[in-house]
Parts: sequence; C-alpha cells; structure tokens
Amino acid sequence: MNTALAQHNKAPQVALILITLIWGGTFLAVQYALNYSSPMFFVGCRFLAATIMIGLLSRSHLKSFSKQDLYAGSLIGFTIMLGYGSQTIGLQSISSSESAFLTALYVPLVPILLWLIFRKRPHVMTWMGVSFAFIGLVFLTGNGLQQISLNFGQILTLLGSIAIALEIILISYFAGKVNIQRVTVIQLAIASLLAFASMPLVGEQHLPSFSWTLVAVTVGLGLASALIQLTMNWAQRSVAPSQAAIIYAGEPVWAALFGRIAGERLPAMALLGGLLVVIGVILSEWKPKFLNKIRNKKEFQ
Repeated sequence: MNTALAQHNKAPQVALILITLIWGGTFLAVQYALNYSSPMFFVGCRFLAATIMIGLLSRSHLKSFSKQDLYAGSLIGFTIMLGYGSQTIGLQSISSSESAFLTALYVPLVPILLWLIFRKRPHVMTWMGVSFAFIGLVFLTGNGLQQISLNFGQILTLLGSIAIALEIILISYFAGKVNIQRVTVIQLAIASLLAFASMPLVGEQHLPSFSWTLVAVTVGLGLASALIQLTMNWAQRSVAPSQAAIIYAGEPVWAALFGRIAGERLPAMALLGGLLVVIGVILSEWKPKFLNKIRNKKEFQ
C-alpha cells in the first residue's frame, strides 16, 4: 500500500518529465511550420486547435465559469501569448536548439520574479545559478566574454522566457483556487484570440496560403499544447514552482537532441553556453542541507 501511495505521489513529477520531452520537440516543429505561416497567425491557430481539443474533453466542466476562473485564465493566457509569440517570432532568425536554451532561462527567473512580486527572498544557490546561466547566455550568443550583443531573435526569445516564468508562477498561484479544466480552456482561448489580434501590430497584414502541411503541424502542435498546459495545471497543484522549474530544465536538452537529429550544428562555444545554462538551471534549484541550516540560523538570530 505504501509503495502504491509513493508511486501515486510521484505521478505529477513523472508527468512533467514526459511533457518536457514533448515540449523539447515543439521548437523544431514550430520552426518548420514557419515555412508555411507567419508567426502570430500560427500561434493563434496552434492555441485555437488546443482550445477545441481541451474544450471537447472538458464539456462537462464548461457549464459555468466563476470570476476567479475567468481572471486566472485571462492572466495566464496573456503570458502564454507573450511567451510563445516572442519565441515563435524569434525562431525566424535563430535555431531551435538556441531558442530552447535561451527559453530555459525562465527557470532561474522564477525565484527572482517571486522575490520581486511576492518578496520571497531567493536562496543563495539561486544567485549562483543565475550567474552560471548569465555566463552561459554570453557564450550562447557567440560573442565571448568581451561583449554581449544580442540579435533581434535572441532578445525576443529572452523576453519570451520572462513571460513563461510569469506563466509558471501564475499557474502555481491559482492552481488550488480554480477549476483546472475550465481555466485551461480559458487560457488557451485567450492566448489564441490575443495572438490573432496582435497580427497587425507585428506587421502580419495577410493570411498565409492554405497548406495541408500547415494544417497537420497546427493540429499536432495544438494537441501537444493542450497536453502540456493541462498537465502543467494538474501537476503544479502538488509540485512546487521551484521543483517544477528544475524538471523543465530537461526541455532544452531534448530540443538540442531533436535539433541535432534534424541537422542543426551549434558552434562549440554555443554548446558550452547551453551546458552552462542547464547547469545554472539545476544549481538555482539545488538547496544543500548545510546551506539551509546556516540560513535558518541567521534568520533565527
């Protein structure tokens, strides 16, 4: 009985690990889809497909919506649109592997934003992780330690990582206060609507030509997005945002693997930068017991 209970308690963590594999593969799929579509139109279609899929699975939960459901879903949907929209536009000028490593910077950003928003002081290991991630960012951009010169795609992807960090924080904040199925449908629908509405703002004046390839990729990524968002909302009811963030650190590794299989070859300096980003992500969430004892002793004094 205890073994079964332990396995059940690990189910959310296992589910998050599995979606990092799916998530890692989406970078390459999105980059391929951009051969047939403009960025924000594709983001809108992707989340529209996800909304329909989750809506069909959650019909019994959609008979009524509370103000809290609408509020939570709207806020999370807004961050999803910003995160995925910035990332998708960025993929027009950088590789899927590079995009994934830059996006992974949302992990050390989560505790920093928690500090800025909720005054939760970051652990010393968070600052160490941020330092490694920053050095990794310098190498990843290919400029060495002499200067940091980010291109347009890299800047947008970094802005997207901030939005994704906010998404993780908001999901955890609202997780135990709302209906998961209803909020998932709302956030996906809002992300889709906002993406379509933003098309004129980013210069997308015309719809792309019809393509069955685009339809297939949209449906596939819509299914992936639906699965990812629903799993995140469910799992983060029992998995802390910091623990969830370290699990998500596996996502750029999978993305780099899929990118390499597809023929992407990052320079050695960029690969070193990606490795440092992943190390920074892990360090930011590693809390050695001896440091916790020292910290608790200081707070007590």
